[in-house]
Amino acid sequence: MTDEDYKLIQPTLPTDPGVYKFRDRDGNLIYVGKAKNIKKRVSSYFNREHEANKTTVMVKTAASLEFTIVNTEQDALLLENNLIKAFLPRYNVLLKDGKSYPFICIKKENFPRIFMTRKVIKDGSEYFGPYTSMGRVHVLLDTIKMLFQLRTCSLNLIQKNIDHKKFKVCLEYHIGNCKGPCENLQTENDYNQSIQQIRNLLKGHLKPVNDFLSDEMQVLAENYDFEKANLIKQKLDLLKNYQSNSTVVNTDINNVDVFAFVEDETAAFVNYMKVVNGLVVQSKTIELHKKIEEEKEELLQLAVTELRQQFSSESDEIIVPFLIPSPLEKIKITVPQIGDKKKLLDLAEKNVAYYKMNLALNASGKITPADRILKQLKEDFRLKEMPVHIECFDNSNFQGSFPVASLVVFKNAKAAKKDYRHFNIKTVEGPDDFASMEEIVYRRYKRVIEEQQSLPQLVIIDGGKGQLSAAVASIDKLGLKGKMAVCGIAKRLEEIYFPDDTLPLYINKKSESLKLIQQIRNEAHRFAITFHRDKRSKGAIVTILNDISGIGNTTADKLLKHFHSMEKIRQASEAEIINVIGKSRAAKVWAHIQLKNNTD
Repeated sequence: MTDEDYKLIQPTLPTDPGVYKFRDRDGNLIYVGKAKNIKKRVSSYFNREHEANKTTVMVKTAASLEFTIVNTEQDALLLENNLIKAFLPRYNVLLKDGKSYPFICIKKENFPRIFMTRKVIKDGSEYFGPYTSMGRVHVLLDTIKMLFQLRTCSLNLIQKNIDHKKFKVCLEYHIGNCKGPCENLQTENDYNQSIQQIRNLLKGHLKPVNDFLSDEMQVLAENYDFEKANLIKQKLDLLKNYQSNSTVVNTDINNVDVFAFVEDETAAFVNYMKVVNGLVVQSKTIELHKKIEEEKEELLQLAVTELRQQFSSESDEIIVPFLIPSPLEKIKITVPQIGDKKKLLDLAEKNVAYYKMNLALNASGKITPADRILKQLKEDFRLKEMPVHIECFDNSNFQGSFPVASLVVFKNAKAAKKDYRHFNIKTVEGPDDFASMEEIVYRRYKRVIEEQQSLPQLVIIDGGKGQLSAAVASIDKLGLKGKMAVCGIAKRLEEIYFPDDTLPLYINKKSESLKLIQQIRNEAHRFAITFHRDKRSKGAIVTILNDISGIGNTTADKLLKHFHSMEKIRQASEAEIINVIGKSRAAKVWAHIQLKNNTD
């Protein structure tokens, strides 16, 4: 577009706020800009020299100019942002953000499920996120699982199906992770109270969650149900620990967006932190590739608009390193110089500097994400060598029946699934986790020695001091003491135990090394539970109940869960059995037991 072309259209340009669009000769959109005064902004392209050659090239490439008038500068900013994302004009800033970030979904259904997803479906479900760290997602989901008993199945739990008794409780009910809404053992109202507290937790509002659990504990204590009250107290301790490891500054700082900004010749980087009640509940860094002459205020304003849209932010205060026009009239812009808000901005600036440094290191091939995590793990655990090969043990049983164990292997911070192993416990009878751990560790490394395989640099035991001591006993028997590091991880407070250390090691809850350890531990637990469930589903539970016509494993499980042993079932009254499995099946069991008792 020449100066003569501009002179023809200049009188038609409005002085209102809006968006202007340059197109090339083929009609392709090559640049979108916003302006408080369209005429003044467009004129700047033709009445002065440009430092950046790209701007000059863009103007020469343009063949036509269009504009759209809006009511406010804020409306222009939003329209510009949407047009850039929709058409990706050649000369606009490129928002480099190609990842599909995870969300936590509360599914719209009866007895809603909670799960991680990367796909947002507009079906009325609630989505929290996006989260830039899978570790953060796992921490939240693990915390939710430990605080609340929710279903994980995909059954259609409408009341009609429940009333018609179409479903049976599964293993999750028997191990205490679910209250059994599928068999009407939990009301929808009770379930939804937990869902409401989960919403509070995901939003960073921890006080209502704490009050809810405290009230529940008080009611149980007043009814002299001290065992259940103690379980609630443990949950309150867990919540307190979660909060203490998430709080950044003063909890009076509520519902604030924090943005840090750095730039170089070719790109700008913006870190976003969402802060609720002093907690950083979400964080993300984006990269903006420069195309023509963009002022830092313009770049930051674009990033603020984009990130607030992505995270559906409704905060009414934005903390930034320098003044920018407000994206909405009601929003307060703060440039802090001292105090807790300045600490938040400093933290965001550290994040964006770290992000930029990692980009440079990765581009030069000096360090990979796995190298960085393993190096951090080596430092946190005071290891002698880099733990490129890690093995983790976990065992599982159902009231002492059919104990099994699992071994998972991670190499270079990634799961090596072909090296996973299952174990049937052979020498231990009854629910003895310590002896079971001693057995499987001995069997594993005896075979490693016999087959001259390489030893791991780190062995993780899922459990506290007892399981760790049992594992170390086997390692000592095999003469492997000192040849590989061994630690135990206790689930409740994520404490790390080492042999001969009386006090646990506490790792920063945000540390990448702890997140890796948690990932490995959770994978071992999943692998063990899956094996145990498969074994039980194949008819592993064998009791005299299986000899009764019409009595299957599910009914046998219910009786064993309630009475704990066959001997107590035989001693129970018919009325007690009816209360557990119903009249018709109880009649069959009762008749069989009487026959057995008379025969014996």
